Parts: sequence; C-alpha cells; structure tokens
Amino acid sequence: MNMSQARRSQGRRSRRQGGMFLIECLVAILLFAIGVLGIVGLNAFAVAAQSDAEYRSEAANLAARVTQEAWLNVDRITGATRDARAASLRTALEKFRHQPSGDDCAFSGGAATAAAMTDWLADARRLPGATAAMQQVRVDTDAATGFNKVTVTVCWQVPTNPVPRRHVFAAFVN
Repeated sequence: MNMSQARRSQGRRSRRQGGMFLIECLVAILLFAIGVLGIVGLNAFAVAAQSDAEYRSEAANLAARVTQEAWLNVDRITGATRDARAASLRTALEKFRHQPSGDDCAFSGGAATAAAMTDWLADARRLPGATAAMQQVRVDTDAATGFNKVTVTVCWQVPTNPVPRRHVFAAFVN
C-alpha cells in the first residue's frame, strides 16, 4: 500500500468519525441541560419548603401568643375562697373563646370579646389565605375537672395547595 492509498483510507475513516463526534457532543449537552434543570427544580422545591416552614413557624407563634395573652390577662382575685378564684378565672377565660364550633378550618360560633383577640385575629390574617373564620380558640372551663384548657387552632391556605394547613396548640391556664 502506498502513501496515497493510506491517506485516502484514513480520510474515509475520519469522515465517518466526524458524525460520531457530533452525536457525542449533542449527548453531552443534553446531559448537562438535564442536570441544570434538575438543580433548578431542586432549588424551587427548597424555596417552597422554606416558605411552608415560615408559615408553620408564624402559626406556632400566633397560637402561643393567644395562650400567653390568656395567661396574663385573666382575673386572678386574691383573698377569696378557692371556688371564687376558680369561678373568676373561668369567667375571664370565656372572653378568649373564638368560634368554638366546627372543624377542618371551617369554624363557627361567637367571636371573642377580649381586646387582645382583635389584634391577634388581624395578625392571623397575615398568613396566606387566612381569614378570621379559619381561626379557633376553644376554652374548656369544666368546673368538675378544674382544668381551664385553651386550645388554639390557626389555619391558613397556601395558593399552591387547596387543602388548608393548620397548627393546633393546647395549654392549661390556672
């Protein structure tokens, strides 16, 4: 085989390899693009999870704030009998009761009369999709048990999910 024949056969091989190199480049670009899209999707999921955590944290703070307000602002008379003190505490807690009926973030009943509850309901509406009708404060003042349990349910609804989210917090005020 002489030099010209060797060059011709090498030229034919390189022309056949040229198309393969282009396919390899396209596959590499495709894999890189899939990787970039995966990272973008992961980042979007992380942002959504962070927002959800922020709303849950805000709801927990709101629920704790109601029970603290109840704890601090109830009438605790001194010098009276034990039964008179318990009755006074139960009466004061009733002002914090807000929509005690219903469930699944569709509550009904009377609105709270405590002044602190007006501000609290305004703050609760800062959660996405939250309304005053979606918030509940149940007060169990059963004289037989003597427990004065305050259960706060804070509800909100994110725009991307039709199911309302909720945070439930219970405390005993004595």
